[in-house]
This record gives sequence, C-alpha cells and structure tokens, in this order.
Amino acid sequence: MGDDRIVLRELLSRDPADIAETLGELSEGQAAELLHRLYLGGAAAKTLAEMDPEESAELVRKLDRQVASTILARMDPDDAVDVLEQLPEDVRKELLSRLSRHDAKRLTDLLAYAPDTAGGLMTPEVVALSLAMTAQGAIDILRQRQESAGTVYYAYAVDDANHLQGVLSLRDIALARPDRNLGELVIRDAVSVRVDQDAEEVAKLFDKYDFFALPVVDAENRLLGVITVDDVIDVIRDEATEDIYHLASVPGAEGVDTSWWDSLRLRMPWLLVRLLTGLLAAVVVGAFEQAIAKVAALAVVMGVIVGQGGASGMQTATILTRGMALGEIDRKTGWRLLGKEVLLGLVNGALLGGAVGLLMYAWKGEVLLGVAVSIAMLLNVVVAGVIGVGIPFALRALGRDPALASGIFLTAITDALGFALLFVLAGLLLPALR
Repeated sequence: MGDDRIVLRELLSRDPADIAETLGELSEGQAAELLHRLYLGGAAAKTLAEMDPEESAELVRKLDRQVASTILARMDPDDAVDVLEQLPEDVRKELLSRLSRHDAKRLTDLLAYAPDTAGGLMTPEVVALSLAMTAQGAIDILRQRQESAGTVYYAYAVDDANHLQGVLSLRDIALARPDRNLGELVIRDAVSVRVDQDAEEVAKLFDKYDFFALPVVDAENRLLGVITVDDVIDVIRDEATEDIYHLASVPGAEGVDTSWWDSLRLRMPWLLVRLLTGLLAAVVVGAFEQAIAKVAALAVVMGVIVGQGGASGMQTATILTRGMALGEIDRKTGWRLLGKEVLLGLVNGALLGGAVGLLMYAWKGEVLLGVAVSIAMLLNVVVAGVIGVGIPFALRALGRDPALASGIFLTAITDALGFALLFVLAGLLLPALR
C-alpha cells in the first residue's frame, strides 16, 4: 500500500499529458483503476482531456457512473463533449442525468452541434464584458472568472443583447488606467467564426491570423463561445492524418489498434478497386501480346515507363491536394499550375526519356527502339502531370475529398496510357512489328 501511495504521489507531480501517456501504456483494467485513484487526487479530469477521446471514453465506461459523471463535470465542456460523443447513447444519458441541471444543459447544448463544426469545437466558457465597464472593473471580473473560464487569451465586448462588439486584449486592460473605459480599448473589427462553420475552415483562420482564440457567434452575431488554439491543433493533426491515409487509400477510421478483422473490412473495398484498375492495365498489355513476343525488350522497359508516369503524377496530385487542404488553390491558380506541370512534364520527360532511350540503344543497338521508348516516356510524364492536376479538381467539383481517390485513378490512367503509348509507338517505328 505504501509503495502504491508513493507511485501515485509521483504520478500526480507530473504534467497531465505525461500521466495520459502512462495510462495509454497500461491495460484497460489497470488504466481504469489508476484513473479512479487520480480522481481521488483531483487529476483525472485534466488527464482525460489529454487523451484521445476514444481512449478516454473506454476508461470512463469502466468507472463507477457517479465517479465518471463527476470527472466529466470537472472537465472543460468541449473536452467533456468529445468524450461523451464516443460513448453509447444509454451510457451518455445516464452520465448526463447524474450531473447538475446547469452542467447537463451546457453539455447537451454542445452535443447538438456537429463535431466537425465550430460549435463542436467551442467551449461556452467565455469572458464577455460590457463596453461601459472600466479597466479595473474588467480586471475584477477576470479574477473572479479565472477558474471557471479555463484558459483566457482575450476578453470579448458584447452589448445588452450579447451581440459581439469586438475583442479586448488582456494586455491593454492590464496596462490601462483603472478608470479608463473599455470602449476606448476595444478592437472593433474582431475576426469571428459562425457556429456552423466547418472545423477545417476554422483551422485555416487560426493558421492565417496566428490567433490563440476565436469567438464563435450565431447568425445574429450573438456570442456563443470561444475556440482555443489547442482544439484547432487537434483538427489540423486529424486532417493531416486523414489526407495521408487517403493518399494511400487507407480508411481514416483505421489505426494501429484496429483489429485485423476491422482492418480487412476497411481496406478490402479499396484493394478491390485497385485490382480492377490493375486488370485494366493488364488488358492493355494483353492486346499487344504479339508485339511483346517479337520484341522482348518491350516487356523489360514498359514497367519503367508506367512507374515514372505514376510517380510524376503522384507528385503533382499530392502537392495540389495539400494546397487545396490549406485553401491555397482557386480556379485561377489551377490554370497556372496546369501550365507549370505541362512545362515540368516536358522537361522531366525529355531528360528521363532521353536517358532510358540511350540505355535501350546501348543494350539492344536499335536506334528506333530507343526513340520509341524516349517518346513514350516523354508523353506519359506530360500526361501524368495534366492528370495529376485534373483529378483533384474534378473530385473537388464533385464534392469528394481529392485525397481519397486521386492515387487510384491516377495510377490506373498512367499505367494503361503508358503501356498503350509504348506499344503503339513501337508498332509504328520498329520494323520487326510492321
């Protein structure tokens, strides 16, 4: 027992993020037991907030319901909602029923917003001040609200109907004369976000303006809450992970802890699509079976040509997909990028095609074989660049995530086209195939 108390005391001295990491390394049973001890020590709420919501929810389910509801009440509302969203509906309702009426309503209101919107990210605990106040009056309120308001980066000015009037810098308030009116300190052109605005768009605003927090308003510009930068970091991380997964045709729902059966169920549809696109390329190769039989060197070089086309196209598609995710690309930019990729394709294709053509000539001693390979490489790389631009734009126009299927479609087209170009050019130029 003494050793357990020493371990718990040592654990409580750590940062909540470090405690959360320790919990993640334990079995669910051990983690739940330790979390209960952290609850007794008052550190459970901050620790759960540092964990992935799915992991937090699993631990909460193993706790006594009253203990779990008390922990949720101590968490910041936005963090508590993230955990509640991962729980079964019956467990969620039971936990909410054990909260005070005020806490239950606050969390229920937040649960009404979609998780991927500004409302799903915000916390309602925002410091709102009247412009009729003095700097000293504002400081007094900030001191009173320091615990309940969580992390305060700015204060927000509102009128009697709670309409957002502007933002107030805590530095300006602290350095102002005590009797100075807040109306003289307010920044009127405050950037805000609508409660139904997409979370990814909110993250772009944080990235653009380098804010620590942004106010959330409704359609009538009434102040509803605030989003802090730590919540947006999670969005940026999740979006980046999703894009990486999609470029490899891996479902975003899969993680390192996903069971083999769930991984199979999630991956198989995409593997089947890749199989079909691979069969399309195989059909093209089969149509030129006699040409391969007569000139065996074509079988050796065709993989090089389609591989370079696919790699070149994926470079383009990846850059465009990332640019779209960051909001850097519009229609006018698209035409400029298309011209750039055509030029790059011509230069890269000429250099790569010339190198492969010279190698084929040195190997087989046939000038026309080297010419056919060089031209096929050049054309395939140019077309791959055009497709690498076109597919992301086409998918976005259809309302689909450009990262989700760009790789599959691009590979299918460059493979089939690369094979066809090589065999058609070889048929036109090589005497043995005429």
